[in-house]
Amino acid sequence: MGDTSDEPTPGFLVWRLSMKWRVAVDRAVAPLGLTHAQYSLLASLLGMQRAGLRPSQRQLADHTGLEALYVSKLARTLAAAGLIERTPDPVDTRAVQLTLTDQGRSVTRQAVTVVQRLLDQLLAPLGGLAAPRTAAFARELTALLDVPLDPPTKE
Repeated sequence: MGDTSDEPTPGFLVWRLSMKWRVAVDRAVAPLGLTHAQYSLLASLLGMQRAGLRPSQRQLADHTGLEALYVSKLARTLAAAGLIERTPDPVDTRAVQLTLTDQGRSVTRQAVTVVQRLLDQLLAPLGGLAAPRTAAFARELTALLDVPLDPPTKE
């Protein structure tokens, strides 16, 4: 933890919260046959499709923060399960576009409802999803996510 006190460092707290959230989502979506990573990909794809987009695997990787190779692996698994379709991009022959199937939309909507309940539980101490403290928390998280992190260089 910290070098000068018994208080946990912000990095440790971010790690613990991310692990707590991942485990909770994994458990919540398991009855739907999904993992947290699969849920993240499907929910992002649903949101992008609602916005009128038909993203490539690369675009979905950029959107979710997942590695492109991992998105490719997840997409293959989800396609084999009948939840998404992978089709060649008509403009870029190297790219693959992803779309939810009818079954994929149904499962994703169910998963979003389950995860929304979890989010309500998580944010209750801040006053709930619509609370000013939650909005401030979201701004702080966004600021941290916007910081590029490069590995330290040896001096």
